[in-house]
Amino acid sequence: MNKWGLLSVVLLLSMFMIVGCGSQEDQLQSEETTQEESNTENSKSFPVTITDDAGQEVTIESEPESIVSIQASNTEIAFALGLGDKVKGVSDYDNYPPEALEIEKVGGQDIKVEKVLSLQPDIALVTDYHYETHPDILKQFEQAGTKVIVVGETSSFEEVYKNIEMIGQATGTEEKANEIVTDMKNRLAVIKEKAAEIKEKKKVWVEVSPSPDIFTTGKNTFMHEMLESIQAVNAAEDQEGWVKLTEEEIVTLNPDVIITTYGYYVDNPSEQVLARKGWADVPAIKNKQVFDVDNDTVTRPGPRLIEGVETLAKLIYPEVFEK
Repeated sequence: MNKWGLLSVVLLLSMFMIVGCGSQEDQLQSEETTQEESNTENSKSFPVTITDDAGQEVTIESEPESIVSIQASNTEIAFALGLGDKVKGVSDYDNYPPEALEIEKVGGQDIKVEKVLSLQPDIALVTDYHYETHPDILKQFEQAGTKVIVVGETSSFEEVYKNIEMIGQATGTEEKANEIVTDMKNRLAVIKEKAAEIKEKKKVWVEVSPSPDIFTTGKNTFMHEMLESIQAVNAAEDQEGWVKLTEEEIVTLNPDVIITTYGYYVDNPSEQVLARKGWADVPAIKNKQVFDVDNDTVTRPGPRLIEGVETLAKLIYPEVFEK
């Protein structure tokens, strides 16, 4: 190859390198721009002022980088919103998602004040119980620069939706919060549509604690709303909230299905119910329609409630919901 040919090859290679470098630089610049736009979009939503469930107006100046959640349901919501890496402290009772088990425990009804203060969270998600019983502690958090948000007790899906949206607004994750709520609503609508086929409603007895102190859920509970959603009759529909009934009272209700929710601390709950003396003529016992469900999915006010409804639907009306 003569010197002119060699020079042509060198020039050609140089051009390829320049184009390649240019493309790589363009790609990096594009990625940086996208990230900047994302950060700008988040910053646009702040400062934000919300009204929490204690009626307090809370202004959050910038996107929170650290969160303490002193309630299992709020922790589940935070993780569902994609905030898991920002959660620095959780309640002693948090068990979901598994990652929450590895996070610093900061108490339950009684708060480990020094522990929370040492974590220096931007936000503390507390309950109305904390607001009513520990106002001085919450004031300490506020004086230390932590924004305290009270997430109140709930007993309906609509209230859970509002809590998810409120936490989403406070943390700059409104879009994700809307996605979660929309998904829950859509899945519930599908269940109700299928349940419309049911002509003969089944009566369901729910046990949230075992014998001898048997408690059930009446009106104004998640379980009651769930049973209504699938066209089932709550055997305790005349009761309000969580109530205790005797075995004699329960037997007279003649439920078609019995649901227990305490399998996480009692071994073989279904077998224990099936073996109760004096219950042999109860339809649920005769037909062996006794099932245990995950307590957290039917009582904890978070995104997994919809899983609870779906599970109940399949257990109570398998002929409709397992098609």
